[in-house]
Amino acid sequence: MRHLAWARACLLAVVFMAGCGQHGPQFKNIDITGADYGKDFHLVDHTGKPRQLADFRGKIVLLFFGYTHCPDVCPVTMAQFAMLMKQLGADAKRVQVLFVTLDPERDTKELLAQYVPAFNPDFVGLYGDLPATQATAKEFRVFFEKQAGKTPDTYTIDHTAGTFVFDGQGKLRLFVRYGQEGADLLADIKTLLAEKS
Repeated sequence: MRHLAWARACLLAVVFMAGCGQHGPQFKNIDITGADYGKDFHLVDHTGKPRQLADFRGKIVLLFFGYTHCPDVCPVTMAQFAMLMKQLGADAKRVQVLFVTLDPERDTKELLAQYVPAFNPDFVGLYGDLPATQATAKEFRVFFEKQAGKTPDTYTIDHTAGTFVFDGQGKLRLFVRYGQEGADLLADIKTLLAEKS
């Protein structure tokens, strides 16, 4: 009798879990809804204005960590975001791309003001001093490490290359790996845009 009750309980649990899975959105990228990290940041934008996540409430936010001297990953990712905005058409106004520099030593406000909006005028560059940068990276579990170059000014930075996506309520929902298909990102953004606020 105990075995039968146990079997029924297990069956109900499986049915319940399967039912739950079918009601949520089906994303192409990694669903990290409910993550206990990536709650907020306190940085300065490329115009000199202090910023935090709440400033962008009501928009889907794509948050990427990189640096302007990056030879490949960063410009490729930013170009992908620029293409995404074109594909979204009028809905692009409901999406905000944020570029957080991991290189406060070289990435001045002026340099970020040239680099980030070059991909799209609405993109925002964010920076802080080294402690603020380290604190933000830690909050988002982002790895970064300076690698020496031939001269002191030509170092590179190894870093986590993915993108964090927040919904319109400011909740962390997705992690997008570098190299993910642009069509998958577009589909996921449209899914988030279709959600009720």
